[in-house]
Amino acid sequence: MAAPAPAPVAPVVSASSAPPPRFATSPPPPPLSLPPLPPTPAVVSVAPVSAAVAARFPEPNVTFSTPAFAAGRTAFTNNDELHVFLEGLTRNGAGGRGGTAVELLPIGASQRGTPIEVIAFTRPYVAPAVAGASGIAATLGKRPAVVIVAGQHGDEPAGTEALLIAAQQLADGGFERILAQVDVFLLPRANPDGAATGQRAAADGTDLNRDHLLLRTPEAQAEAALIRGVAPLVVLDLHEYPVDAALWTSRFGAVQRFDVLFQYATAANLPPFITKAAEEWFRAPLVTGLGIAGFSIDWYHTVSADPADRRVSMGGAAPQLGRNAHGLTHAVSLLVETRGGGIGRTDFKRRVQAQLTAVGNVLGSAASRAADLAKLRQFVDRDVAAAACKGEGVIEAGLTPSEYALPMLDPQSGAIRRVTVAWESALELRVVKTRPRACGYWLAPGETEAVRRLRLLGVEVMQLELAGEMRGETYRETGRDAATGQGGTRLRVQTQPVLLDVPPGSFFVSLEQPLANLAIAVLEPESPAGYAANGVIASVGNVARVLQRPDLRAIPVP
Repeated sequence: MAAPAPAPVAPVVSASSAPPPRFATSPPPPPLSLPPLPPTPAVVSVAPVSAAVAARFPEPNVTFSTPAFAAGRTAFTNNDELHVFLEGLTRNGAGGRGGTAVELLPIGASQRGTPIEVIAFTRPYVAPAVAGASGIAATLGKRPAVVIVAGQHGDEPAGTEALLIAAQQLADGGFERILAQVDVFLLPRANPDGAATGQRAAADGTDLNRDHLLLRTPEAQAEAALIRGVAPLVVLDLHEYPVDAALWTSRFGAVQRFDVLFQYATAANLPPFITKAAEEWFRAPLVTGLGIAGFSIDWYHTVSADPADRRVSMGGAAPQLGRNAHGLTHAVSLLVETRGGGIGRTDFKRRVQAQLTAVGNVLGSAASRAADLAKLRQFVDRDVAAAACKGEGVIEAGLTPSEYALPMLDPQSGAIRRVTVAWESALELRVVKTRPRACGYWLAPGETEAVRRLRLLGVEVMQLELAGEMRGETYRETGRDAATGQGGTRLRVQTQPVLLDVPPGSFFVSLEQPLANLAIAVLEPESPAGYAANGVIASVGNVARVLQRPDLRAIPVP
């Protein structure tokens, strides 16, 4: 059986003389009072499968010169080595190929105080000389950008190593055609503390890939500042999926087949043209490119830890997942996961080469489609802003039950077997909760932390100068659900129509803006990332839906 067809979702520079960072970040918080890091252990290779299965994943005939591939090395690249390696690639644009500047930019610090750094490959934006001039840069008002992130989970090292190699190749002129069309920003290690201890989560136990809207951690806030500052047209997120032969054989009598699992953003209110672009301009070329390079690929999928649950799920539809949050900014947001979690250095070179092949393919697609991506961004931004006060907004969506003949491997012979599984599809979402789309949201004067996080996401917020009235709806809490694996605490609410008496100093978040769907995802209390449910907003009484465009004096919040 072929894969399900996609369907649109309805519903630093370190010198003291360096210029200031280009990303608007809050002052980094002091490091947490955490115990000292233990010594970094050597990474032991594990053989979790039979020899016949292992033969499906031969080592590629390539040579890499990053720290983790030094002769006799048993550990991965550590944080200090990563910084030194990247700093050695930097240069100004004057003497570089095509005038490309290579900068190491600080965007924040981890909970233990380790710098989080982006290596940027940029060229100057030249403004049009005459009125009406066309071109990609003229369309955007700046050069198109691609952001690639790795290392959100500290126990998934292949993406980080692939980005070090990609940075080396970009600096050496290996991607000249790409840099002529787009600027490239690489974040090789989004979770330095997790990498230092080989753990998935950040130092405080937070899964960073579930924190892209609540922004509870400095690491997630740093990435949000990068996305807001760059406004990329494409975001690629690199991960490794866990290899657990026992988990799969106990359910299906077979083991995982694929080098690479792939997914794009699948969230409520995602503009369908973004999905179409992700499928046609990126997934299709990536499948072809990886196949030519000898790597197998399928849709991203996971299973539950519950041995009685035989469903296979295409990730999730929660808006706070990295690929979904970035998709709601109208970037084409892509996820690549290589076969690597929990197997140490087993097949490490192959995993890194697969990641590197995917990175090169996505960069090539972004460069060749740069003009189309710029036009798509303009169209979708206008279309979403124009939808305020009209139609329905989806508050929550879920995966759709279906079946899929999933290619797997016989655990002994390594032969390919197709196993029909109960498949929870993310390609066509099931609408769980809707509400008439508001004109905007009112926030009480004291909700400055919610406003700060909204602004960090790029959402426009206005502050009222005078008292006034707004026609809208307030919320009344009727119940509360505990946090789940992919989401925070959830509220159940009822709405009540009111004429709001709004004091000066309170805030208004209009939905007549490009990031309206991000605002819905955090300001509706029943959303999986609702600010009121998760303590960012003090109570549901401090947020209300506004159902008529207000005519009040207000100033933008910087």
